[in-house]
Amino acid sequence: MLEILSQPWPWYTSGIVIALVMLVLLFFGKSFGFSSNLRTICAACGAGKTVKLFDFDWRSQIWNLLFLVGAIIGGFIASEFLSNGEAVQISQATIQDLSALGISAPEGMQPEEIFSLENAFSLKGFLILLLGGFAVGFGARYAGGCTSGHAISGISNLQLPSLIAVIGFFIGGLFTTWILMPLIFNE
Repeated sequence: MLEILSQPWPWYTSGIVIALVMLVLLFFGKSFGFSSNLRTICAACGAGKTVKLFDFDWRSQIWNLLFLVGAIIGGFIASEFLSNGEAVQISQATIQDLSALGISAPEGMQPEEIFSLENAFSLKGFLILLLGGFAVGFGARYAGGCTSGHAISGISNLQLPSLIAVIGFFIGGLFTTWILMPLIFNE
């Protein structure tokens, strides 16, 4: 069984599992999204006493917190016990595109030039993390949810605002990939 779990699965497996999860959530009248967990955690810690946004019955969202904890535990189990230790497999075209930016192919899960602790504590790395975190946090709040909430839950509920948000996410990703990354990494 462990051998089957540790092998790469076909790409469509994740789509099937996501669809099954969405059917279960729709059946129970729940809406999926990870960014809402931050609001729930802040409310549980008492932030509702000073900020109106966090003043709600956070106990009704415990199921989503359990989902978050399960995702973290599942990621740890997959990384520690089901990984074969090989570098992530990416296409040759992606390796060439990264090389043009001065980023080598990952030897593990991600390129060291972007995600190493050394780079995170450099001025450039710190600014990238700070501005990226702000952009993601502001964007998720402004859009009324995160990419997973809109793309998976919102679109499966046929919500037009979610479709518009997902189109915006894709445009932002294309802009970042083709405009910002070359400006940031081509020094």
